[in-house]
Amino acid sequence: MWGWPLIGETLEFIASAYTSKPVTFMDKRKSLLNGNDAHSEFLEVGREVRRRFRTHILGKAIIVSTDPDVNKMILQNHGNAFIPSYPKSITELLGKSSILQINGPLHKRMHALIGVFLKSPQFKARITREIENVVRLSLSTWTDKNCQVYVQDETKKITFEILVRVLLSIGPGEEMELLKKEFEEFIKGLICLPINLPGTRLYKSLKENGDGENGRKTSPNDAIDVLLRDSEESDEIQHRLPLDFISGNIIEMMIPGEETVPTAMTLAVKFLVDNPVALAHLVVISETLRLANIINGVWRKALKDVKIKGYLIPKGWSVLASFSSVHMDETNYENPYAFDPWRWKKIGNALSTNIFTPFGGGQRLCPGLELSRLEISIFLHHFVTTYRWGAEEDEIIYFPTVKMKRKLPITITPLQQ
Repeated sequence: MWGWPLIGETLEFIASAYTSKPVTFMDKRKSLLNGNDAHSEFLEVGREVRRRFRTHILGKAIIVSTDPDVNKMILQNHGNAFIPSYPKSITELLGKSSILQINGPLHKRMHALIGVFLKSPQFKARITREIENVVRLSLSTWTDKNCQVYVQDETKKITFEILVRVLLSIGPGEEMELLKKEFEEFIKGLICLPINLPGTRLYKSLKENGDGENGRKTSPNDAIDVLLRDSEESDEIQHRLPLDFISGNIIEMMIPGEETVPTAMTLAVKFLVDNPVALAHLVVISETLRLANIINGVWRKALKDVKIKGYLIPKGWSVLASFSSVHMDETNYENPYAFDPWRWKKIGNALSTNIFTPFGGGQRLCPGLELSRLEISIFLHHFVTTYRWGAEEDEIIYFPTVKMKRKLPITITPLQQ
């Protein structure tokens, strides 16, 4: 079942994302399969047949896996069987040196450098104070907006400011506003961000970091400092990270500040409005992170014929490991579309199993997961202890990214007049 010529099943795939249950495309395709299907050369006969199928979407012939065990094996692969694969629009915009596309030793090196820095006690102590300050200052300005704010816009401001501090040590001011304006255009895919040209802040930051004293042993200030120091300390020229490679990947690291983290914050506020009991308990962090990834997944391209659980993935084919289908599967979670922060008490150790992957896994586990949790936790704490609020009617849109249709307008009342 390939769908229409050229476009395949892309339209049906996208259409399902505009419904209240965005994985209906996956569910429908799984239900149509059986052991005698024309695609059975790619499928196991029996129960597992419902968890994998082939299709053609977004310009690629792909195999879709909604099997948590298969997805785990794909995620844990270290480049000997699968390499990253993405739709053409993404690869052309981000380029071949994108952190999303690099593989093997270089990716492992980049991932380790950033991960170690973000987990260091010195960084966490400093960034916790800075997040507190950013959140408090931002919340204090909300009463200047006639007591009505758009949560989605406000959370983006908060997370973007935090992220550029982490990546570039840039504080509020003209430079941050310019960077934000350019980055918003980059996200839209309309222009290439001229971020590493003379006169830009990143160009200055690269030069300033590069002109530092040799042999310095102080702790790095930000992510770009980490990458530049590693490049400087490499003994061989071929092991040094090119400046354009560093700048390009710093750009991509800003994406969570524009998309996933503020989305999780916004969804938390929405669901707290709908559930006063949950508001009282504030057990929402893991749930909102899961919902923020509702149509998420990873694309991989097979370097050779690969057999997983008897399932053949031919060389050259792309594979979409669909996390969202696993998260929305009723065999994994009872009533999965309902906001239920007490779900985790019912299912025990699901957080450590293959059915819960809000941050990816294996070699592609998000290095900033602890930072994301910290941001969301601090924001929610200060928000619910600063204001009470009422929200207007709004709905979630799931394509191309998860967001609120009206940006979640709320009317706030300060707790202390």
